[in-house]
Amino acid sequence: MVTVWGRTNSVNVQKVMWALAELQVAHRRIDAGMAFGVVGTPEYRRMNPNGLVPTIEDGDLVLWESNAIVRYLYAQYGPSRPAAEQAVADKWMDWTTNRVQPPMRALFWGWVRTVPAQRDAGALELARAQTADVLAIADAALATRPYVAGDALTMGDIPLGCFVNRWYQLPIEHPQYDHLAAWYARLQARPAYREHVMLPLS
Repeated sequence: MVTVWGRTNSVNVQKVMWALAELQVAHRRIDAGMAFGVVGTPEYRRMNPNGLVPTIEDGDLVLWESNAIVRYLYAQYGPSRPAAEQAVADKWMDWTTNRVQPPMRALFWGWVRTVPAQRDAGALELARAQTADVLAIADAALATRPYVAGDALTMGDIPLGCFVNRWYQLPIEHPQYDHLAAWYARLQARPAYREHVMLPLS
């Protein structure tokens, strides 16, 4: 039984919950972070000194950092993959963190967690354009394969899939990325994605 600390509206917790559900790993989740508190307690800080979510406990292992958790879950509970495919999945995970997450975070916080009167329209448009530019790279890659690392869903799809869900839910202009949209439709057909990622933005 894997224990997850984190709130369902955290994109990083969504990565972990989606991975657990795809891999059919028994788990329980404990609300933590923001309105739920917990992360500032001494007990939690002993597990995760950053005071952030998610954190997982699996037997004697305590692990934080969402991408590291997803990698662990796929290594421990997922099917064996060729080294080359694994490396491509790793590449897309790192790319998402380095290129997609920064502008998407600004876009999400500006639209969802900032009251309208305090929104910076110029900053929001810049973040939207920057996100659109980097997602064009994913769109081009998905023209040649159904998932980011090949013919099947891998851990490489997990972080990007979580951010792309937010991208398409935001009330903004979206370029016509046919391959990205088709991939997003394939993700939406997966029960685990619908349950753990396609949640109202908050």
